[in-house]
Amino acid sequence: MNFQELEHLGEPDLSICGLRLWIHGRQFPAATDYWDGNWLRVTVYCLYPHSVVRIQNDPCIRVDELAGLLRGCEQMHATLSGKAALQCMEPYLAVELAAATNGHIGVKLSITADNMTETHEYEDEIDQSYLPSIISSCQAILARFPLCDPKRKDSSNGHGST
Repeated sequence: MNFQELEHLGEPDLSICGLRLWIHGRQFPAATDYWDGNWLRVTVYCLYPHSVVRIQNDPCIRVDELAGLLRGCEQMHATLSGKAALQCMEPYLAVELAAATNGHIGVKLSITADNMTETHEYEDEIDQSYLPSIISSCQAILARFPLCDPKRKDSSNGHGST
């Protein structure tokens, strides 16, 4: 693993267990429509003992997917029940948080770095006290990269600009 690269990236925009995510910008900075304007270029590291998986500067996450994670985490924080997920359209990354007993939250991470040939899956656990940090990280990301044209989602054909 290249620790200099991690130092160069600085603090991640979002951390959940061994997952570290940095957002570099929009894939199509000039696009303002729902389908093209919401793709984000990210670097993702999943760091666990004896295992490091990286997705580097790839547009595999959308703003609306991060907004979904935020909504789920806010609901889970308020009720201490339910699930929250980063459900990415692209199959390279998936994160699921599920409330368990005694304030524990089960975390499932799935990351595929090399064109779908090998998927790495991790299960971990956090305490409910980590939810505010995840929520504030998502809020900060959405403040930097607001959702483009959310009203056009349902009227678009889903295959590019409308």
